[in-house]
Amino acid sequence: MNSVALPRSMRAVAITAHGGPEVLVVGAHAMPTPGAGEVLIRVAAAGVNRPDILQRKGLYPPPAGVTEIPGLEIAGTVVGLGPETRSWHIGDRVCALVPGGGYAEFCIAPGEQCLPVPRGLSMTEAASLPETFFTVWSNVFDRAAIRSGESLFVQGGASGIGVCAIQLARAFGLRVFATAGSAEKCLACERLGAERAINYRTEDFVTVMRALTEGRGVDVILDMVGGDYVGRELQILADDGRLVFISYLGGREATVDIDQVLRRRLVLTGSALRSRPVEFKAAIARSLRAQVWPLLENGRVRPVVHATFSLEKVADAHAMIESGTHIGKIVLQVIAD
Repeated sequence: MNSVALPRSMRAVAITAHGGPEVLVVGAHAMPTPGAGEVLIRVAAAGVNRPDILQRKGLYPPPAGVTEIPGLEIAGTVVGLGPETRSWHIGDRVCALVPGGGYAEFCIAPGEQCLPVPRGLSMTEAASLPETFFTVWSNVFDRAAIRSGESLFVQGGASGIGVCAIQLARAFGLRVFATAGSAEKCLACERLGAERAINYRTEDFVTVMRALTEGRGVDVILDMVGGDYVGRELQILADDGRLVFISYLGGREATVDIDQVLRRRLVLTGSALRSRPVEFKAAIARSLRAQVWPLLENGRVRPVVHATFSLEKVADAHAMIESGTHIGKIVLQVIAD
């Protein structure tokens, strides 16, 4: 392995038991060693995401062979190269989608899942990008194959996924609508580019969207709620519309009117990234670098970081995620920007 001088151990977060935020404890851990095609990154910042909450609760275990340390996205500096790693060099500033291990001072990432830190962005901002941008690109632009002139409806527009989806949709010339849980969050969604954000606590999104689209409906819905939302979502899908699931915060079971699916040629699909092979994620990384990274560098799309916490305050970061009070992303700062 090619590397700079490294310590023998590192600080990292352990999930000491399945439970609330208090089970997250920072302690000493063994240094990871990159394998073939991998890089070792000195982590400057790590994004906090809802899958991390599920892992902490014992509901989303890491794939076989992946570290138990949580954290799916990081930004930092390459300090080690595994065998046959040619795309990166010691000292490169990168952000990366990782299968785990992000809540630590050092983390291994497949070289093909790394991207350069966009020009003009801090490490903290860069750490907020990979999980949400990989997820939105894979599901909205690849799986749902949304096209110019179509429309996107985002459930949870003020979430990390939501603020990414709204901005990308607008940048690619799509009509975009969203839901959010407060007037403040709705305003934030509209400032980011949503044509209309619907407060799901006080408004019925079916009624509002039928009026806004003159009964036609929307072409693609990005849904992280599931449950009893699904039947209502089918009512606002246009003919040949696509409903894409990325989570099911409202429940994993739903009632579907199959007649609607048949007559209007609706598509219900979804995906989870963590267990997909490196080659699949590498293709997404290439698309992002070619089509989205220029938008980040020219300011047409921007990171939305709501709050930062030190590694030692990781429990507070998880508590904020679960409170639902944030707009955008929450990031752990491992090294001060």
